Amino acid sequence: MISLSEENYLKAIFHLINEENTVTINEISKLLDVKMPSVNNMMKKFADRNWVVYESYKPLKITDSGKKQAALIVRKHRLTEMFLVEKMNFGWENVHEIAEQLEHIHSETFFDKMDEILNYPKFDPHGEPIPDKEGNIIAQDLKKLSECSIGQSVIFTAVTITDDDFLTFLNIKNLELGKEIEILEIEKFDKSMTVNIDNIPTVLSKIVCDKILVKISV
Repeated sequence: MISLSEENYLKAIFHLINEENTVTINEISKLLDVKMPSVNNMMKKFADRNWVVYESYKPLKITDSGKKQAALIVRKHRLTEMFLVEKMNFGWENVHEIAEQLEHIHSETFFDKMDEILNYPKFDPHGEPIPDKEGNIIAQDLKKLSECSIGQSVIFTAVTITDDDFLTFLNIKNLELGKEIEILEIEKFDKSMTVNIDNIPTVLSKIVCDKILVKISV
C-alpha cells in the first residue's frame, strides 16, 4: 500500500521530471515545501522499491516503474476532475482541491468505473492528458499563447495552472477550451496581446498569455 505522503512525492516527480527522466532533490523540496533531508529519506525508500536510482549529490534517475507509479496517481486526480465537471456539474475552477482529496482512494476498481462512465476521456477539464492504466499519456504539440504571432489563429487547448482565480478570470473573459483565438496586436512595451474572442477584441496580459496553451488552427 502506498501512503498518502508517498503519493504526493510521486505526483511531484511526475510534474518535475525532464526529458532525461531525472529530477533533483532540491526541485522536489521546493515544490512540496519539504526540507531536503526529508526528501532524501523518502527517495532512499523509493530506491528500495526501484522507483528511482538514488546517488548522493546527483539528480535522481526515475525508473520506468517509478514513472508508471507517478502517472497512476495523476490519472486518479485527472479522472476525478473530469468526473466532477462532466457528471456533477462543477466548474473547472472548483475541482482541483476536491480531486486532491479523492486521488488518495486506493480502489483501482473505483477509478476504472469512473473512467468507463466518462467513456474513457483522454484529457481532463484543463486540457491535460489523462494517463491510461499503464501510465502512458498522449503527447501534445502545444505552445504558449505568448509565443504566437500577430495574425495567427489558434485553438485554446490547455492551461499551465489550475489556480481558482486564474480559471475564474478566464470564465469572465469567456475563454474556454476549444475556443478559437485570433491574435490582433502585441504591445511592444509589455507584450500584452489584443485578441479576438467571439468577435470581441480582448486585451490579455503576458502573465495570462504565458498560462494559456494553444495549437495552431487549421
